[in-house]
Parts: sequence; C-alpha cells; structure tokens
Amino acid sequence: MVYLFLANGFEEIEALCPLDLLRRAGVEVTTVGVGGDMIRGSHGITVQADIPDTMFADAAPEMVILPGGMPGSKNLDESRIVDMALKAAVRNDAYIAAICAAPFVLGKRGLLAGKEATCYPGFENELTGASISDKKVVRDGKFITAAGMGVALEFGLELVKAMTDDSVAERLREAIQCQ
Repeated sequence: MVYLFLANGFEEIEALCPLDLLRRAGVEVTTVGVGGDMIRGSHGITVQADIPDTMFADAAPEMVILPGGMPGSKNLDESRIVDMALKAAVRNDAYIAAICAAPFVLGKRGLLAGKEATCYPGFENELTGASISDKKVVRDGKFITAAGMGVALEFGLELVKAMTDDSVAERLREAIQCQ
C-alpha cells in the first residue's frame, strides 16, 4: 500500500497532484491525516484524509509520501506515526518520497546520507549527508525528492513510474497533455 501523509499546513498542490496522478494510474493510495482526518492545508483548503494517523498500522508500506509546506513539514517531522511509517519503509526497502520542505524530515533522520536529493531552496543544510542536486526531481534508488510546488506534476509522474513503469507514466503524461 502507498501512504500519503497529510499534516496541518501541508502544501495542497504537492499532496493532491501526486495523489491524483497515482490514482489515475491505478495505484491504491491511502491518505493519512496526522492528528485527525480533517487536515487544513497551508492555503486554507481542508482535505478529508482516508484515515486518521491513529488507524495507521501497516508494517510493510510500499511507499511513503510526504508533501511539503509549512508548518506541514514540521508537523510531519514531529509525528510519531510518520516516524514509524518511515522506519517500516526503510526496513522493507520501500519507496520514500518527499517534496519541497519535507525532504528535511528524511535528512534529519539520516535517511538521505549518501543519496542524491533536492528540496526547496533554503532547506539544503537539513539534508544531512545528502549530495544536493540542482535537479527539480531526483530519484536515487528508493528515495524520490522534489524541489517544490512548481514540479508537483513531475514529482507525481516519477512516483507513478516507481509504482508502475515508465510506459504507464508516459501514457498518463500524454493523457493529461503534459508535453
């Protein structure tokens, strides 16, 4: 199962665009609300998560996705459940994806050490041990990071590639007229 974590203050486009693309590609994604099931984004858009974090219990996720935004990324970082999900993903060699400010959550835990990664400008020092890339979307093994809202579509398509294959992502790119 793929889990996309939402915390109050998340960047709406960074969460909903990849979520939409993954579901269009037929990937089953569950949104997890940190602190409840009604989560307010950084621009005042409230989203109902599929489950509150108290119901998260998957010991073997296939992918964990962390959207950015502030204070959403900080709230993700402080979540015991997000920490548990990341540890489970690492144990099971699952994909871990983060965009914008959220890669700092991974960097703080040492998960990006020795990996190429990117993030929103100004958070580079938080990516402990990472080789900072100037690319907008970076995939290094099972880690996928992206720079921010402006590349949410490309980030989402990279997640689709990871969970399906390149041809599915390319068909989706063509279907949504993203050339």
